[in-house]
Amino acid sequence: MSEWVTAFAPASIGNVAVGFDMLGLALEGVGDRVAARRVDAPGIRVAEVRGIDGELHPYLSVKADENTASIAAQALLDAHGQGIGVELKVLKGVPLQSGMGSSAASAVAAVVATNALLDTPLAVDALLPFALEGEKYASAGLHADNVAPSLVGGLVLCPQVLLPEIIRLPVPEGVSAVLLHPDLQVNTAQARKALAKSVPMQQWIDQQGLLAGFIAACASNDIALIGRSLRDIIIEPQRSVNVVCFDAVTQAAQKSGALGCSLSGSGPSIFALCKTGDARNTASAMEHACRALGIACQSWVSPMNAPGARLVNP
Repeated sequence: MSEWVTAFAPASIGNVAVGFDMLGLALEGVGDRVAARRVDAPGIRVAEVRGIDGELHPYLSVKADENTASIAAQALLDAHGQGIGVELKVLKGVPLQSGMGSSAASAVAAVVATNALLDTPLAVDALLPFALEGEKYASAGLHADNVAPSLVGGLVLCPQVLLPEIIRLPVPEGVSAVLLHPDLQVNTAQARKALAKSVPMQQWIDQQGLLAGFIAACASNDIALIGRSLRDIIIEPQRSVNVVCFDAVTQAAQKSGALGCSLSGSGPSIFALCKTGDARNTASAMEHACRALGIACQSWVSPMNAPGARLVNP
């Protein structure tokens, strides 16, 4: 058996308000780790899954066909490592059902670690289809807005119609992301099923305009246009009602000077984009508003060009 290699994959902000299922942002400071080593028996084996507290996870499965990390790693072996055996250890750092790309981080970390064990490792971008297999199992859909930024970092445009191609977008100078995670849970697959099956044409046109405006604003470093365009008029109204602290937290962010604020993925986490100099104050304001409702929380401040997955020391 070979030595262990360990990969870290960051959490991510899905949708980024304007880009449902097609826009994602990597988040610095929090993520999952997966350790991998070669073993004699072919296929993937999960040795253990540990939670944020470092203890064995009470309900995440160690069955190879029931864990996002092992499903993603097995997909990679099926395509490029047939006959190879790999054992995994998963250490969760992203809360489950948090809207922070928890399943995506596990899948990405697993393929990056497993890839390092191949006789001929693939380029990082080429790992996307295999990580998506793990995410697809967890969220019951093929969307890359968490997997892609977790894999390559930064702000990524990744509409399903273009996959496996993804587009790294330029990020504006002097803008940071703040993410607040309240001590609540939202099941992504259930939240997706609850969405309306159709929307009025004018709403769709308006949302497409906001997405185009946001991308143009990032490319041109137009901070004012970011503030005008970072709005979700279709998905957020349907999902925010399930997050009891949403109104209070977003109002606090806006009063602190945030450019815009919305749910991260399906929630309950809430993110804001703000001028970097305002980021710490915005995070404090969001935390205070959440705790005033009796809900525990934590927050992170991240640059918009946070790095993606990489090999790390154990």
